[in-house]
Formats: sequence, structure tokens, C-alpha cells
Amino acid sequence: MMLALKKIHHIAIICSDYAVSKHFYTQTLGLQIIREVYREARDSYKLDLALGDDYCIELFSFPKPLTRPSFPEACGLRYLAFAVDNLDSVKITLEHQNIKVEDIRTDEFTGKRFTFIADPDGLPIEFYEC
Repeated sequence: MMLALKKIHHIAIICSDYAVSKHFYTQTLGLQIIREVYREARDSYKLDLALGDDYCIELFSFPKPLTRPSFPEACGLRYLAFAVDNLDSVKITLEHQNIKVEDIRTDEFTGKRFTFIADPDGLPIEFYEC
């Protein structure tokens, strides 16, 4: 019997500097804050973020999170990808914010263009032109 999965509910990300990552995800990427909670027992924040009407990311802070074991081929989450309409516009907007943007590449299977940046902790973020 197959599971009746409907869609991906959210992605959880642990950051090393909450203020820097909160700014990146809300101001640079433009995700909307749904709720922000300080969890005193864990001395950490949990920030729920949405893209449009879709709940998509839980951003966590912890006092001393572990670093990624290697980059970018560590086992586990490889990168987070966002669909965009105009990749050139995204690249220009990010570069005007002094974000290092990789060269635009073309997916050899779909013919679609894409590029990468890194979040403040080095998590790769892909922008994929649809």
C-alpha cells in the first residue's frame, strides 16, 4: 500500500546566527514571517516562513549548532531550490545586494536555466527558471 502524501509541508533549517539568517530569508529572499517564537527551554528561536500562501521553511537557532560535515556533497539535504520566472532579474537583484551569484547554467535534461547562491551558513540555494 502506498502512502497518501499530498505535498512537501516544510523544510527545517538550523542557522548559526539567527539575526543574519532571519534577515537573509525575509529581506533578501522575501519570505513572509508567519510566526516567531523564542523557546526559552532550548535558548533558541523558531521562525515560520511562507512563500506566498505556502508555509515552507522553519528557521531554527540553537546555541551551538554543528557545522555541515562537507560541502556540497554531504549526505542529507543538498540544496533548497526556488522556482522563478526571470533568472536574469533574480541574478541582478541579488548582485545589487552584494550576494555572490554563480554563473547561470543550463540543465542538460530540461533545457531550463538555473544558478546558485549560499545562505549565511553556506546552505546552497538554487533559483530555477520555469
